[in-house]
This record gives sequence, structure tokens and C-alpha cells, in this order.
Amino acid sequence: MYREHGVVKRSGREDNFNKAAPDRNIYQLVHPGWLVVNRMKAWQGSVGISPYRGIVSGHYICFRPKHQEENSFLNWLLRSAIYATEFASLSRGVRPGQVEIDNDLLRVLSVKLPSVDEQRRIADFLDAEVAQIDGLVKLRERQLDLLAEAGVSRVFAAIRGENVPGVRKDSGLLWLGDVPKEWPVAAVAHFFDVDLGKMLNPERARGVHMRPYLRVANVQWGEVSTDDLVQMDFPPEERRRYGLQQGDLLVCEGGSWPGRAAIWDGAIQEIYYQKALHRLRPRGNSLTGWLYYCLMAAERLNVFAAQGNTSTMTHLTREQLRPQRFPFPDVEVQRRTVAELDSAARADSELRRVLTRQLASLAERRQALITAAVTGQLDVTSARPAHDRDL
Repeated sequence: MYREHGVVKRSGREDNFNKAAPDRNIYQLVHPGWLVVNRMKAWQGSVGISPYRGIVSGHYICFRPKHQEENSFLNWLLRSAIYATEFASLSRGVRPGQVEIDNDLLRVLSVKLPSVDEQRRIADFLDAEVAQIDGLVKLRERQLDLLAEAGVSRVFAAIRGENVPGVRKDSGLLWLGDVPKEWPVAAVAHFFDVDLGKMLNPERARGVHMRPYLRVANVQWGEVSTDDLVQMDFPPEERRRYGLQQGDLLVCEGGSWPGRAAIWDGAIQEIYYQKALHRLRPRGNSLTGWLYYCLMAAERLNVFAAQGNTSTMTHLTREQLRPQRFPFPDVEVQRRTVAELDSAARADSELRRVLTRQLASLAERRQALITAAVTGQLDVTSARPAHDRDL
């Protein structure tokens, strides 16, 4: 059950990562025309008329049809925004996002229908129009994927020195490949001090020296969010040890993405960090920006997990991070390369924002078109086809 697509075949979606239960007896058998409702996500639009005979989750609510209406129209109608609002009003729970639809109320929900002939016209119209919009969505999503792939390839080329003319490339790393001979390959600890932050202590959630600090969730690739900062007691004797300076590189020790990194931009004058984050500060001829891009390449190739002897490494400890080896060219080469990568990343970010806005607009148009058609606000017999309009 997909919010955007209704009931689909399990094998027909590449983004379906749910594992089938070994016991098939817990599933329910449905036939074409049956209404299937995800009881916990109906308010998000996770309902649909099944076009298939097959088995679905035992947690869904399934209704056998006893009508002569047009199934494809009902599929559009019950998945429209106006019905999603109704499903939300019928859902009960202790908190938003963890609600469950009331089965008895769902059974008596009103369904307002035009004639069967009109239902077919509306369904045919929406089938064609939404297919056009979905095609544009796939195109934009593919453009976002290609943009990300190009960004990663650019980073790899830079830290391998592929754009450096006239140099031999016979010194390198097993995971990275050859790099220019003139570039020394050294451990992180050779150029950077690596320090963990302060252990979180519930007893210090109150005190006379309350200061904001960063958590793993605040550190995303290339960006440190300060929207939801929490505070903890940092007495004066601890501030020098755990304080951040502009230009410090923050690296996630644990969480779902060990090695994720960002450079602190100094947006807050006095701020600290928790123990699940490493703070890397250069000493010697290296830049945090250069190491940031090296870490990005290593994470993409799963280097940390491989060297941690596990396919799903949950922690990148200080002892594991300090000996990690990367190429370190002359600092002027680093500075020039980082400036080029930063400039390209900013351009990519702007293009990503444009594509993301377009996806949001397409999603809004898709839902508005469905709702207008199924509620009679749009006369589908006089509407121009999608290829004649500017989407």
C-alpha cells in the first residue's frame, strides 16, 4: 500500500524494502475491486481499490465490494485529499502520527457518487492526467539522483588528484586508488587533534551554567542545524575542553551514519558538543575542508564499516578515526581544491532546491487535480489534455 499509488504488486516497486513474513497465514486474501485500508496511515492517503488478486498485510482493513460502481473512480475518490481529511477525523490515538482509524466509523463513512458513466469519464481523465504528472516527477527525481552522483564523482576526482596535470599517480590507498606521488598519505592524527564531546548527564539538565550543545541529529552532511538545540550545565572548567570554534570539523561517532561530517560555521558564539560527536581541529599543514571531503568519499565507499569488521558499523570511535589514512597534498592545493568543491556544491544545492520545489508543486497539482475532478469542481469533458497545458 503506497500513499501515491494505492495497492501495488510487491515485486513492482524497487523502493519496497519491507520483508515478507515467513508465516503467510497472517496475511489476508483480496480480489480485484476490494478496498484496502492501512488503518494507521489512512489519514495520509494509504487506502486504495486493489486491481489484483493477492495477499496483503493482516494489519490492513479489507472490504469486499457489493456495488456496481466504477472501481477506478472509487480508487481516485477515496485517495483524494478530501477523504484523507475524513480519515484523519475518524482516527484515534495518543499522539499525531500514531493514530488508528476507527473501523466502525469507517464503515458508515458517506461516499457521494456521480453516475457510472461520469465516474468512468473522470477516471479515464485522471488516469491520463496523473500519468503525465507522475512522468514529470520521475524525471525530476532522476535529475536529483544524477546531481548527487555527479557531486560524489567530483569529490573522488578531486581527492585522487585526477585534475592535477603532469604528475605520477603511483602512491595511494587500497580503497581510494592511486593519488599523485607528491601527495603524502598519512593518518588523520598526524594533522588533526581528535576529541570527543561531553557525556550527556540527565542530572546536568539543570544548573547555573546552562549552555547550548550540539547532538548527532544536529550534524548532517555539510550542514549543522541549530533549530532544536538543547542545553546542559557546562561549568567554567569544562568550557575550554568542550567549546567549539569556527572551522572545527564535527564528525558523527554513532547513529545511522557514522562518519557523517560538517564544519562548524560559528553561527553561535558559545556552544559545546556531546560525546557522540568528534571535534577535529587542525594542527599543521591541513584544512578541515579537505578532510571533510575525504571523509565523504570514505563514507560513500563504506570504508569505516569495512575497517570496523562489520557490515553495519554503529560507532566510529576515536581510536578508529585517528589512524584513518588519507592523502594530504600541499595546503595551497588543498585550499584551491576545497574552494572549487565548495563552489560546485553551492551550485548543486541551488539546483537541488529548484528541483525540490518543482516536485512539491507537482505533488500539490496532482492532489488538487484529483480532488477537483472527483468532487465535480472540474468539468473533465471540457478540460484540455495535459500535453496542451503548461504543467
